[in-house]
Amino acid sequence: MNTPRHLVGLLALALGTSGCFSAPTWKGTPSDHFNGERFVNREPRPRTMSFLDWMAHRKPGAWKGRPDAPFGPRPPERVGPGDLRVTFINHATVLLQLDGLNILTDPIYSERCSPVSFAGPRRMRPPGIRFEDLPPIDVVVISHNHYDHMDVATLLRLQERFPQVRVFAGLGNREFLEGEGLRHVTEVDWWQEFPLSAEVTLVSARTQHFSNRGLGDADGTLWTGYVFRGPHGRTYFAGDTASGSQFTEARERLGPMRLAVLPIGAYKPEAIMSPVHVSPREAVQASVDLGARYSVPMHYGTFRLADDGETDPLWDLAGALVERGDQAPEWWVLAFGEGRDVPPMTP
Repeated sequence: MNTPRHLVGLLALALGTSGCFSAPTWKGTPSDHFNGERFVNREPRPRTMSFLDWMAHRKPGAWKGRPDAPFGPRPPERVGPGDLRVTFINHATVLLQLDGLNILTDPIYSERCSPVSFAGPRRMRPPGIRFEDLPPIDVVVISHNHYDHMDVATLLRLQERFPQVRVFAGLGNREFLEGEGLRHVTEVDWWQEFPLSAEVTLVSARTQHFSNRGLGDADGTLWTGYVFRGPHGRTYFAGDTASGSQFTEARERLGPMRLAVLPIGAYKPEAIMSPVHVSPREAVQASVDLGARYSVPMHYGTFRLADDGETDPLWDLAGALVERGDQAPEWWVLAFGEGRDVPPMTP
């Protein structure tokens, strides 16, 4: 999650720049998730606490921060056909290496996730992999346009280093990204498919969230997850999402996942956050709904975005798995910068 919409608004008003951060919005045909002006969730979930009540009774968890955390080792250049490797870098930035392709999700290497460089959430630890140690990146996927997921400075660095990198983002984002200097941008709608190579296909997968860059563009661009399908099987990246039937829908449409990368952070208090973010317990259920053989958590431990503390998501994830006993799905909690080869699916 980016700084919540209301906090972005307060920041803009305080700076006397109301509305200047807004991005272009989608102009298209109405659908079951676009009303002609704004995108909507298929399964809206109302908040059960007001913003004012939250501010009056906040109980933020503890963060120590690790500004001197060591970097992980340089990932391999590529993996072969049928192989799959996952490396957790930071926040929602994950390197997926599959079937000869290198895919980077929601990349952010900036110090802050904010419309300005001098305010907003500051990273509490460095990225787990040095930018210079990234292997050649073929594809970048962006789940939505919040500042902690669509970081323009990082995208431009990637394009400078890898000029042919292809960028995928939800409907309405191409105009903004091209205006910032990005090339090779493709917009996607839910369940559209795009070839990444002769054997690998990208599928845009429905999620439940929201979008905005400023005050005047609320829900004007689409939020989405992604499935990568190829000889290795199927890999799912959720981006930001609330709980819902979209995980079961993805499995029914595409089959069970060899790997699911799911968010577990920025979920407290759930009365405020549950309409847009899964809790760790809901993430575990999502992995079951997806039929995921292995799951990796992300979206925690980098930026202070809600009231959960630095380690709360991991403790609550562990508790949710213990509750399921012998029926618990398999989750790997990777250290920042850690990579792991994913075993093949078994019948």
